[in-house]
Amino acid sequence: MIKNKMIIYMPVLLALALIIGIFLGNSLNTGSNQKLDNFSMAKSNKLGAIVDLIANAYVDSVSTDELVEEAIPGLLKNLDPHTTYIPAKDMQEVTEEMTGNFSGIGVQFSIQNDTVMVVDVVSGGPSHELGLLPGDRIVTVNDSTIASVQVTNEKVMSLLRGEKGTHVKVGIKRRGIGDLINYDIVRGDIPIFSVDVSYMIDDATGYIKVSRFGERTYEEFMDALQKLGAEGMQKVIVDLRGNPGGYLGAVIRMVNEFLEGGESILYTEGNSQARKTYNASEKGQLTDKDIVVLIDDFSASASEIFAGAIQDNDRGWVVGRRSFGKGLVQEQIPLMDGSALRLTVSRYYTPSGRCIQKPYENGTDEYYQDIMKRMVHGEFQVADSIHMPDSLSYKTLHGRTVYGGGGIMPDYFIPADTTGYSDYFSDLIQKRLVYTYALDFADQHRDELKKFKTAVPLDNYLSEKNVLVDFVAYAARNGVPKNAEGLRISGKIIDVQLRAYIARNILGEEGFYPIIMQIDNTLMKAVEVSKQPAPKFMKLPVTNR
Repeated sequence: MIKNKMIIYMPVLLALALIIGIFLGNSLNTGSNQKLDNFSMAKSNKLGAIVDLIANAYVDSVSTDELVEEAIPGLLKNLDPHTTYIPAKDMQEVTEEMTGNFSGIGVQFSIQNDTVMVVDVVSGGPSHELGLLPGDRIVTVNDSTIASVQVTNEKVMSLLRGEKGTHVKVGIKRRGIGDLINYDIVRGDIPIFSVDVSYMIDDATGYIKVSRFGERTYEEFMDALQKLGAEGMQKVIVDLRGNPGGYLGAVIRMVNEFLEGGESILYTEGNSQARKTYNASEKGQLTDKDIVVLIDDFSASASEIFAGAIQDNDRGWVVGRRSFGKGLVQEQIPLMDGSALRLTVSRYYTPSGRCIQKPYENGTDEYYQDIMKRMVHGEFQVADSIHMPDSLSYKTLHGRTVYGGGGIMPDYFIPADTTGYSDYFSDLIQKRLVYTYALDFADQHRDELKKFKTAVPLDNYLSEKNVLVDFVAYAARNGVPKNAEGLRISGKIIDVQLRAYIARNILGEEGFYPIIMQIDNTLMKAVEVSKQPAPKFMKLPVTNR
């Protein structure tokens, strides 16, 4: 069981930064050096003086720029874990992530058997306009063959991405066509979406998965709600599981839509920052809709603001597990060389006054290992393993008790479901066989599968095909022999995952999520909660019950 838990949770742990320290010792002084004395007296900033001393008096030639780059992380490591330095070389990637677009050819790809396969083509992007199709193999880029054992995601992305308006030549191998098809593609802006999917779970309940909070998240969110509203949505489940946060402005605008004018969203305050309060500016467009918010251990920052505001205002229910516990606000300050400092300037507090920032006094390593400790202590399985002192208790708008001091505690705790995990399933995960089989199956049956336009009929078709039987034989051929006991324990999970991943390769996320929810206990509980009569204090529309 420990092995299985490690396999499940280890991939989602955050990467820890490598800290490079600069150690300065006493130097031997063999005599008076007027040049050194002048530098020492001229500089009131000790760090600046040291850099100048090294540049002008050190025995060997060194790059002071490189020294500074290496010293900055050491300088910041004694602050909080979220104050970070962004080197100039990384700024483009960071900016793309937050603004929500980059320049490229507009395909999603997967590397399988040393071959780059197009899994999806971004609608309206450069590749879509020229006629590239899911299932195409990218064999050459700019006349160089990329199909090899050395090909990596990073290498392919570096070749396909580039400045907007530039050209890239791509050679495509398409099933049924002998010769390569050559395309000259002009790179364009490719959106990075924040809303992964939105669909109707039943006649009244909409579902929206938000993976991050960027510049365009609010617009995407409202577009999704408008689409679901046209399909009869009366209640909405907002899934923030795994969402690490992002722009404060985006989450404030989103929460605003569910509150009455003047109701509190959050406030921020810091040592050098006066208290700033954020209230709903006017009655939101969604005050007549029920809402349930899903969170987990990796819902952080803006996700916690959203969940905390809904919970503290008694506006809706929060379902899942305790969130990450990031209650610090950063400002990104550009520096002259194109780099930036992301500096923590204040803490944020939910409407009840909770600061949900977890402790970080014992250093960055222990801070990020907190999630693993939660698992070891049983918090992923039992809510009662979490002990919060009364000093961290707060009251919601209508008097319910909630807690600060390390994340948002859900109203309905849903343990991590490990009942369907076996050694057999663990071996399949390690070899990525469910994923590779689904990709192969979708590729081989694409013509017959693409006639399905929505998830339900496609799922019914795949269930009739009984893909699990074929998969078990496929797994055996690839090093994981059939295991009857493992199939008894894990068969349902494997079967649902197979159908969901096949559907993703045909219909994208709108194919994947409606199928995978069959084994999503947290989402199923949210649906159940949304159908229960609300207590009198809960500000939900009675007409929807």
